[in-house]
Amino acid sequence: MNPVDLHFHSTASDGGLAPAEVVARAAERGAKLVALTDHDCTAGLADARQAAEAAGIGFVDGVEVSVTWGKHTLHIVGLDIDPAHEAIVHGLQTIRDGRVNRARAMGEGLARVGIDGAFDGAMAHCDNPEMIGRTHFARWLVEAGHVKDVRTVFRKYLTPGKPGYVPHQWASLEDAVGWIRASGGVAVIAHPGRYELGRTLTERLIADFTAAGGEAIEVVSGSHSLDETHKYALLAERFGLLASAGSDFHAPGEGARDVGLTQPLPPICKPVWARFAAAAGLGGPDGLF
Repeated sequence: MNPVDLHFHSTASDGGLAPAEVVARAAERGAKLVALTDHDCTAGLADARQAAEAAGIGFVDGVEVSVTWGKHTLHIVGLDIDPAHEAIVHGLQTIRDGRVNRARAMGEGLARVGIDGAFDGAMAHCDNPEMIGRTHFARWLVEAGHVKDVRTVFRKYLTPGKPGYVPHQWASLEDAVGWIRASGGVAVIAHPGRYELGRTLTERLIADFTAAGGEAIEVVSGSHSLDETHKYALLAERFGLLASAGSDFHAPGEGARDVGLTQPLPPICKPVWARFAAAAGLGGPDGLF
């Protein structure tokens, strides 16, 4: 296993554990370098960093930015950012401002198919109302007995064409990458295997991403199969991108991977953490293994 996890979430966005708790969980499982990457939000980073220091593991500040690219919603992770930089502070606030209105529309869509109270129920699962999103609705729908698990909720109610799905205009790809770069960070295409773009669109995305200044792609992800890991390793090599690894952990019992350990990168990959392992107090990438 790989003691690096550069993509997971906390209650600052849609995770189930507080920032300090999720970092402590990662450390208990053997992680040596982690990044908290909450959706469109950096509020949990200070507590997460303090927990990492207490556990004696490396930590880098991160975020996962919601992006609209053509007709597709994508996520771009920023690693080793300065969360106080004006560009990223202002940019993330513009994204958060639209979340509540979108959530109200989601609740109305669910009410039209006989599921009342979804907006209030989702809000009860959200520590910060600005950060309400589909995962909060999913947890309430499971809690209320409408669906057996979170994965089924998304398939039945919260994806395009389903009653609780509401399209939203997120940040542009160029803006998201620009905010990350302006704050000193490295931009990473998150879990590319989830987007179902096909070969042509995937290559177009990578071309647009690199043109905007993006530098890395998540080769290892909690949602990637072994075949997908190899596919994105080859694409990373072909396009000269660094490779990242993250669990995309949200909460215990949700998703395919726990937090803290990821699968090893294929040997052809150049790890993104070579850029900041020394700054995280690990003495360079070789000190991780």
